[in-house]
Amino acid sequence: MTGKRPKILVYGYGNPGRQDDALGIRLAEEVEKWSTDHHMGNVTTDTNYQLNLEDAANIAAYDIVIFADASREEIDEFCLDPLIPSEKSEFTMHAVSPAYVLHLCMQMFHRKPEAYLLHLRGYDWEFMEEMTGKAKTNLDKAFGYIKAFILKVSKI
Repeated sequence: MTGKRPKILVYGYGNPGRQDDALGIRLAEEVEKWSTDHHMGNVTTDTNYQLNLEDAANIAAYDIVIFADASREEIDEFCLDPLIPSEKSEFTMHAVSPAYVLHLCMQMFHRKPEAYLLHLRGYDWEFMEEMTGKAKTNLDKAFGYIKAFILKVSKI
């Protein structure tokens, strides 16, 4: 990555119709608007309800990948963890884990982007589109952190 800005993908996933489950998608939307407004041509975003096997091909084109998802874990507002590839499939017929997507990327495309999982603390998961106030606060804090992270790794 020396000499050029790394290609970065922020991939938010979740269900925007289930309150705080939309946190990953909303983060990706915020990053997309910010990166466009600031001409950050090295930053791309993507969103989906869940991760799929096909995402291994998508992430192979990037140097850094940040998966963002709502979390029910007892964490503070958010947590950014390095992602370690895992052969453990942990998938249903419709979804796979970020660690398994990274593993598939390595196996199929011989690429291992630097990858992270951004856990965003959520609180309610009812069938409605409006996120809770606490989740919105967590989103704002995580967005500020991710902006700083992107600027740092982009050396801007």
